[in-house]
Amino acid sequence: MNFQFIISCLYFFLPAYFTNMVPPLIRRANLFNFLDKPVDFDKKFLGKPFLGTHKTWRGVICGVILGMIIVWIQVWLYRFPSIKEISFIDYRRPDIWLFAFLISAGAVFGDLLFAFIKRRVNITPGGMFMPFDQTNYVVGVALFLTPLLSFNIMVWITLFIATFLLHIVFNRIGYLLGLHKNKW
Repeated sequence: MNFQFIISCLYFFLPAYFTNMVPPLIRRANLFNFLDKPVDFDKKFLGKPFLGTHKTWRGVICGVILGMIIVWIQVWLYRFPSIKEISFIDYRRPDIWLFAFLISAGAVFGDLLFAFIKRRVNITPGGMFMPFDQTNYVVGVALFLTPLLSFNIMVWITLFIATFLLHIVFNRIGYLLGLHKNKW
């Protein structure tokens, strides 16, 4: 594994990173409040919230849309040789918009899946669930994209480890800046 491989992994995963990043930013900016409705419609499962009120349609919809916009930007950037060199996929492929939807929706799904699991094991929203708080969207994207892409397992392992480390670094910075309530 070399530096270019890691850069290629991170570039490939940019739409998922933005998908995961946008919900708290949109909430903090107080935008699209009409979508601030719980994804689980306040339903319970075995007496506990299915997901919780913090998982909203605003986050889901804005996250998927922004992730797809990032793919659109990657499609545009693909014309440059340096971008082609680090790209794992051909952004001219006919199913690129399916890819754009799946990488974005997979990131959201991973977050929702692990929110569901956290509620089952009595971890409150914002409570620590390492390493999945930091990597849930890697798992979701891998589940959604594995049927579409034939990647070496090292791509997913690299993304899992890099995302875990990057998430901790950026959350610490966000915590110090007062943007996050938790350090992790």
